Amino acid sequence: MKKLILTAAALALSTGFAMADTVRMGTEGAYPPYNFINDKGEVDGFERELGDTLCAKAGLTCEWVTNEWDSIIPNLLSGNYDTIIAGMSITDERKETIDFTQNYYPPAASAYVAMNDGADLKGVVAAQVGTIQADYVAKSGATLLEFATLDDTVAAVKNGEADAVFADKDALAPFVTEGGDLKWEGEDVPLGGGIGIGLRKSDTELKGKFDAVITEMKADGSLNTMIKKWFGDDAATF
Repeated sequence: MKKLILTAAALALSTGFAMADTVRMGTEGAYPPYNFINDKGEVDGFERELGDTLCAKAGLTCEWVTNEWDSIIPNLLSGNYDTIIAGMSITDERKETIDFTQNYYPPAASAYVAMNDGADLKGVVAAQVGTIQADYVAKSGATLLEFATLDDTVAAVKNGEADAVFADKDALAPFVTEGGDLKWEGEDVPLGGGIGIGLRKSDTELKGKFDAVITEMKADGSLNTMIKKWFGDDAATF
C-alpha cells in the first residue's frame, strides 16, 4: 500500500497541474484575518475569498486543504495540495525551493506587541516558527522563542514567557484593543516582498492563470476593495 501511495504521488507530480480540473488550495487556517476556521468548521478569511475569486475568474475549481505552518512547504512539494495561500511573504530564500505568483498583498509592516511600556525587545521575543519574523528576531540579538501558531506567540507574552511578540502587524492588530493588556512597542519593521501564492516550480501554467487574474484585480480596484474589507481602510493597498 505504501509503495502504491508513493507511486500515485510521483505520478501526480510528474503530470503537474495540466491534468487537473481542481486546484487544491493549501492554507493554515490559523492566521486571521488572512485565513481561519469559522464556526461552521470551514476555511474563511481574506485568502478564502481571494482564492475562490481567483479560481472562479480563471475557470478553475478550488478545494481547500489545511496544513500546519511548519510543514506547509514540504507538503506542497510532496503533492498534498497545489498552492500555498497562507499569508506567506515572498522571500529569496523561499524562492530557492518554490515559486510564487506576483504579490496579492503589498509589503506590509511587522510589529512588536508587549504587555508593558518599554518592554525589552532585545530580550525574549516570541515569533511563529518558519516565518520571516522569526528569522528577523534571530538576527536581531534577541532570544527567539518559536511557537507553532500566532495564538501561541501571543499567549507566551501574556503568561510572561516572552517580553514581546513579533509578527505581521495586520495579524496582531485584533489582539491590541483599547483598554486591553497588550500594546504596540517599538517601531514598525518592513519585511519581505509582499504576500504571494506559493506553487511548485513545475506548475507554470497555474502560476500564469493566477498572475493574470491578480493583474486584472489590481487594475480594476477589486483587490484593494477586498483588502480594505478584511484589514480596514488604513491597510496597505496597491
